[in-house]
Amino acid sequence: MCGIFATTGHISDELMKNVLQSMEHRGPDEGKDHMLDHFHLGHQRLSIIGLHDGIQPIANADQSKWIVCNGEIYNYPQLKKELQQKTTFLTESDSEVALKIYEEEGLNGVTRLDGMFAYFIANETDNTFFAVRDTLGIKPLYYGRDEQGHYVFASELKTIYEVVETAHEFPAGHYFTPETGFVCYRSINSPDVSSILTETPMEDITTQIHHHLTNAVDKRLLADVEVGVLLSGGLDSSLIAALAKKLHKEKHPLKSFCVGSEGSEDLKRARDVAEAIGTEHYEYVYTKEELLEIIPTVIYYLESFEPSLVRSALPNYFVSKLAAQHVKVILSGEGADELFAGYDYLKDFTKTKTLNDEIIRIINTLHNVNLQRADRMSMAHSLELRVPFLDLKLIDYALKVPAELKLHSDQRMEKWLLRKSFEGMLPEHVLWRKKEEFSEGSGALDILEIHANNAISEEEMNRLNKLAPVNLRSKQEAMYYRIFKEHFPQESALETVGRWATT
Repeated sequence: MCGIFATTGHISDELMKNVLQSMEHRGPDEGKDHMLDHFHLGHQRLSIIGLHDGIQPIANADQSKWIVCNGEIYNYPQLKKELQQKTTFLTESDSEVALKIYEEEGLNGVTRLDGMFAYFIANETDNTFFAVRDTLGIKPLYYGRDEQGHYVFASELKTIYEVVETAHEFPAGHYFTPETGFVCYRSINSPDVSSILTETPMEDITTQIHHHLTNAVDKRLLADVEVGVLLSGGLDSSLIAALAKKLHKEKHPLKSFCVGSEGSEDLKRARDVAEAIGTEHYEYVYTKEELLEIIPTVIYYLESFEPSLVRSALPNYFVSKLAAQHVKVILSGEGADELFAGYDYLKDFTKTKTLNDEIIRIINTLHNVNLQRADRMSMAHSLELRVPFLDLKLIDYALKVPAELKLHSDQRMEKWLLRKSFEGMLPEHVLWRKKEEFSEGSGALDILEIHANNAISEEEMNRLNKLAPVNLRSKQEAMYYRIFKEHFPQESALETVGRWATT
């Protein structure tokens, strides 16, 4: 995992130093820039695969094409084996596969990559470039143009604002070249009616869900460093932890991590699960004072003021800090509520088509809400976070499941089908435990509400709402917005902030 920067112009050594420093948290192991005839590339590396020779930018043999990449390509061993018949690899890095695919197959080669990524390829021969972001936007990318009109790309807002005045979020599932503009190369689509598993026995469906999630976890254990698991004690993280423990092949024990305030439910439940599945468990108890003190830092790294996002980011920040003391890669339960209709309001979508449309809509919004929080809070501590539930093959299969098997009711609790798919893997009281929001289970919710009411008077609320070009819906949002503007005063920053319908 890394931080990337690329421009079609050239910037000074001093400015490049600031650029690299602004994203050093994304990759503290190595930092490097390279000036080409037509491009200037920068990279901060967190070494995960190809530890000894994967420093970027990476060039091809004749140094006519260069790549800076942030992410992991899970099917790189298979692709590399195939491509080695046509070309020579110069490193052990998975990122080089993306460069070779571009060399051999052109723009559409990106459709063969299975992973989370954002990368930029400079083509010196043709004086052109290729920028791309993964299907769901798991990895971030922003773009803009400087005063001379040069294109600029970077992993975070704070980095791109070192060079440009106006920044935009690069759309998920798209690539960009100067010749083509933005092109959607892959999107999540609702399956044809004929593909819906209406006649398939439920046992076959649960077997396939078990198979696809197991494979999703297995491929995300790929690393040359130690991989751990986040464990809140809820269903989603517990399933990922249990599968990771089952698939874990290393000599050292699998490590799990949880945080919460004193006496919070997350801590109790996570201990229970860790003992049941046999992980080496770590926890951290944060105080009210620590929670409130860290708010400005969290908003700086999060690059958002959306209240529900900030609330969940605070404990995420603490758990990432804890995990980073022991591992370099972590698995998370993000995405299960979207994929298996865990949110309460989804029970109103009773038809498979309308439910799928809503599930696809919310999956496609994750890039600047939950996935942004997951990326920024982990990378704030130089920790790579992976999300097995958002595996494309699992998403494709889950969308074929009829609505009546996904929706919860008075007779069936939320994510009933997912629970059924893993019976026997977790203790019954864990497997059938009711969902609880992370910030609620970790004890943060009440603390933040009281603090916002004390910090923002009615007069200040009115003042901020008059000044803000967006509607501030609560005192919590106003408090977070005020801090956000201190870090990101540029107007274009507001356009990148994802917002839920409610606070």
